[in-house]
Formats: sequence, structure tokens, C-alpha cells
Amino acid sequence: MFLHALATAVPPATFTQPECWGIAERSGVRSRLKKRSMLILHSILKGDHGIDRRHFAMPDIDRVFDRTPDELNHAFRDEAPRLAGRALTEALRRAGVRPGELDALLICTCTGYLCPGLTSYVAEDLGIRPNAILHDLVGLGCGAAIPTLRAASHLLAARPGAIVACIAVEICSAAFYLDDDPGVLVSACLFSDGAAASIWRSTPGTSGARAFDFDSLHLPAERDKLRFEQRNGKLRNLLDRSVPELAAEAVGRLWGERGPRPVSRVVAHPGGRDVLEAIAPVVAPHALGASARTLRDNGNMSSPSVMFALEETLKEGPPGPGGDFWLVSFGAGFSAHSCRIGA
Repeated sequence: MFLHALATAVPPATFTQPECWGIAERSGVRSRLKKRSMLILHSILKGDHGIDRRHFAMPDIDRVFDRTPDELNHAFRDEAPRLAGRALTEALRRAGVRPGELDALLICTCTGYLCPGLTSYVAEDLGIRPNAILHDLVGLGCGAAIPTLRAASHLLAARPGAIVACIAVEICSAAFYLDDDPGVLVSACLFSDGAAASIWRSTPGTSGARAFDFDSLHLPAERDKLRFEQRNGKLRNLLDRSVPELAAEAVGRLWGERGPRPVSRVVAHPGGRDVLEAIAPVVAPHALGASARTLRDNGNMSSPSVMFALEETLKEGPPGPGGDFWLVSFGAGFSAHSCRIGA
């Protein structure tokens, strides 16, 4: 399937990491956390860990750790469709496609749950026709964008004339949770909000770039190393210290099975500085500059992040005869996913 447009969106509220430290320092959690936990937060947010700024859609972010589960769910219901709609509106504009011309809308997310899903809200807001296919993917975590593209490729194989939109959107600020667990503390210092939308058809777009050669790897024995759990009605992120090594192992296995076609760029999900450092030797000599810049400017946005990194890579030009772009994402499960973007 061929890429016709890619657009990203972040909330207007932007915070540097030192400003995030100020939020934590002023919040009520200071009295609930151990001194060691506050030192961990201070060390990450005031140090150099690969992130300069993050974007939050949550209103009144200073109260984020004191909100009830109902308030967090309400914020997700309000902000996720709004952010997804912004990204999709721009992608449609770039593709020269009207909302009513879309045949299918696929959205992945893991930071909130709605029934009906986000596709219902976005379709209503943008005026997508009532007989379009709406497909929500949940529970795939940070790696979800590539499986969503894979689902779109199957749909286009069945309906070659269709126009399909894919959106990855996360309101991580609606899933912030804080206690004395080191993994929970690190998560609060990494994640931010964003959305990426892309338009796909079975005929070439202006760049000629196409997505193909999808692959996945699942390691359920490692499931508890990286996943959400429910705690007091809220989503609580489990993040084990072994995640960088797990990511490197999973990426390495997919990299080893990539096939003979040359690769000119590797575009990886920027899960964090330590994750990128663990992956770098696996895909050497390819650099992960676009992923590092995405992490620096936006933090870890979960599923949209790899598409932000792809957008950054495409600024240097589309893939050509010198090789394909190799996209790889990973997350809850433990799972990893890859595909090629080639000419």
C-alpha cells in the first residue's frame, strides 16, 4: 500500500523537563512519596536523559496526580478525539482528500478506553460518511502503529480502490500514576501526548513510498515487564529495568529476519534514551537520529512516536534505489513489530 500523506499533532501546552519537576514538586504527591522517590524524579527531570520537552493535553496539569479515575477518563474522552482529529484533518489536506471520501478509519490507542471507540468520535467530528469502516485497535501499547498499518494493508488488499486513514493517538497524561515503584516513577518522566495520522491507497502517491514486508514478534513470557495494570481504578504502567535489553533482543530478531533488500534508514520507536542506546548496536551502522530528535522534542508519546520519527526521516527525502526505510516499534506484550517503507 502507498503512503499519500502523513501528519502529526501535539497539544499546545508544552513543558520542559525542569518545568515538569516543578509540577511534581508542587503537587500533593510530594507528601505521599518517599524521599528516595523524589530524588529519582529530580535526577531524571533535572538531568540530561534525552528529552527536552513534553506536551500534555490534560487540563490543569498541576492536578494530574490528584485526579479521580472518572476525571481521567473524561479527559481522555475529550482530548483524544480532538488531537486525533487535528492530525487527520492535516493529513487529509495534504493528500487532497475530503473526509467523506474515506472508506475506512483505523485508530490505535492504549491510554484510555471508550465504547464505542475513538473512531466513532473522530468520524462524527470530521463528517466521515456513515457506511465507512471504523476499526479500533486497543491493548497493543507503544508498538501499535505498525500493526495498525498492517491491518490497513489487508483492507486495501481486499478493496484495492479504497482510501484508508490510520491514526495513532495517546493521551498519556490521562494515564499518569505515581507511587514509589522505580518503573512507575521513570514512566512519569518519559511519556507525553501526541497523534499521528496517515492516508493510504493501493496506488502511488507523490512520493511513491509504500509500506510492505510486515513482521511481528511476541514474547508473552515477558508480559509483566511492560504493561498497564489497574490500580485504584487508574491505569498504572509497569516498566521493568530490563526493558531496554528486551527491546534490543526483539529488534535484533526482527532485524535478522528482514530479508535481502537493502536498508538506507532505520526508524525506531524512541522509547527512551536507554532504549535507543540499547538498540543502536543491533542496527549499526544505521543511525537513529530521527528517533532521538523525536524523543528530544516530544518525549515518548507511545504508539504515535514511530510515525513522528518517520515524518522526521521523510524530511530528508523519500526512500529510493539506495534502500528502504525499516520501521520498528515495540511495547506491551512484550511485542515488537516492523515493516519497510520503500519506493
